[in-house]
Formats: sequence, structure tokens, C-alpha cells
Amino acid sequence: MNIGITYDLRSEYLAMGYSEDETAEFDRDETIQAVDSTLTELGHVTERIGHIKQLAKALVEGKTWDLVFNIAEGMYGIGREAQVPALLDAYCIPYTFSDPLVMSLTLHKGMTKGVLRNVGVPTTDFLVASTEDDAKQIHFEAPYFIKPVAEGTGKGITPSSIVRNGADLAVGVRNLLKQYHQPVLIEPYLSGREFTVGVVGTGRNARVIGSMEVILLSHAEQGVYSYINKENCEELVEYRLVNGDTDTIVAGAEKIVLDAWKALGCRDAGRIDIRCDANSKPQFIEVNPLAGIHPEHSDLPIICTKVGKSYKSLIADIIESASKRIAK
Repeated sequence: MNIGITYDLRSEYLAMGYSEDETAEFDRDETIQAVDSTLTELGHVTERIGHIKQLAKALVEGKTWDLVFNIAEGMYGIGREAQVPALLDAYCIPYTFSDPLVMSLTLHKGMTKGVLRNVGVPTTDFLVASTEDDAKQIHFEAPYFIKPVAEGTGKGITPSSIVRNGADLAVGVRNLLKQYHQPVLIEPYLSGREFTVGVVGTGRNARVIGSMEVILLSHAEQGVYSYINKENCEELVEYRLVNGDTDTIVAGAEKIVLDAWKALGCRDAGRIDIRCDANSKPQFIEVNPLAGIHPEHSDLPIICTKVGKSYKSLIADIIESASKRIAK
């Protein structure tokens, strides 16, 4: 197939003057190289397109592709991850990963939890605070966990995300509102085990490929899978492969993951994060339908490596799943 690749290259945005924090979710040069070379190994002809404005220019010039491998995160707005899929839909060009509806919904972590709660997927109570005063409406007990409602890669998550008492909640919310200019998600703090679970496939063909327990080392930021811990995971985090066949808690987590993946309509591949409460009951935290795909640094490929699945096999599975949407 003739496959275009859309992405937001972090080095390009840094060169344009954007900050490290603003570009934290964007892809490294070696990620694009890995995707490109692997698609070529699989027998496809590739074209690097780039970000949404470069895609728009190419479409206006009349270019088209059999499929677009889309990992563009987008820069602006609550629908930023949906922008490239929506543009490709307008031109009837199929692409990898989820559609604009799923991308917009799942970027808003509060709305996602509301949808899943309505269909019976276990997730904690929550409050979305758009102002500091909204925090006064909290209806569950401390300790709390607070984070920006629409960021990924651990942005906005630090040890200060754990708020031990109600008196400090408004201050924490105010600080995040000021820094990220978006509502703040307030949840009960979950003190139990944390897992990240990899999924491939779509609908009834979706399956768990593996689960890792996130274990923070002694010199990591404690209690939170923070931006610092993620960025320096090689030194601060142990990713321990766990198995639902021998661990009932993991089995429960993986069931939640598949239920959530199918209920939300996620496609092709991604990750879902699960954390247990004080009674070891797993709870849905958030879904990443556009998971990082750096072959050594990103969680999904790390899971694949741990279960003996090659990067080439992961990319092949994604293409196979997306190819079913190509009109015959």
C-alpha cells in the first residue's frame, strides 16, 4: 500500500519556539524513523506528511494515499487529537487509530469517566472544576488526586497532585487552572497497584496483548506516575510484566480494559491505565487511543517487548486492523 504518515515532530515545534512542556506529547525524530522503516519492511511505500497544516497543503495539491498512519497529537483545542482524523474523513482517506468522536471524547478525562460509568465500567467518583470555587462542591472525602482534564504523558501530574485534605484543594485547583488554562479533574486518590494495559484490535477483535505493573523506584517521585517519572522511566520506574492467568487482580483489570475499549469504540491499538483502590479493586483511570509508539521508550512497545512481540508485529497488527476500513 501507499501509506502516508502524519505526526507532530517535537524537534520542529521546539525550533519554532514552543516550550518543552507544550511539546511533551509530540513525537521524537527516531519514532517517525522507526514507524517509516518498519512500514517499509512490511512492504509498503511510505510518504512522510507531517502535521495537520502540511496534510492540508498536500490534500489541496491533490495528493492521496491508500491509508494514513496517523499519530498526530495536535496543538490547539480540546479536539486537537481529532483534527487530522476529521480532515482525512472529509477526503474519504482511511487512517489508523480511532475516529474524531473517540479522539475528542477521550481527551476529556471527565467526560470519558462519565460515559464509562453509565455503562457499568468501574471508575471512581469525580468532579470537573472549571473554577477555583467549583472545588467547594466536592462530594467525596480526601485524599484527592488532581490533574488537568485534557493532557497526556503525565503533564500536570506531580507529587502535588495528591491533596491530603480539603483545605488545600482549592489552592491545588487554582494552580493547575493557572498553568494549563483548562478544567481540573478531581478524583479520590487511589493508593493501590497501578497497571498499564496494551490493547490491539477493534470491536470484537480487540484483545489484551499484555499488562505491566508500574512500580516506582525509591528515588522516583512517590505515589504518582508523574511527568518526571515517565520522562525518566529508565532510571525511575520498574515495569513488571503481570499476568491475568496467575493474578486475579490483573485479570479484573484486563476485563475492565476490554470493556472500556469496546464501549468507547477505540480502534487498532492503544493503552488503558488502571489503578486499584485501598481494597485492591481495580478502577479505570484513563485511556490513550493514540498511545506513544517509540520502540524503546513508549509503554505500548515496551509491553510488546516484554511479552515477546516485536515492534514489526505491533505495526503489522495496527495496519491489519485499520485495513479493514479501506473500501473495496
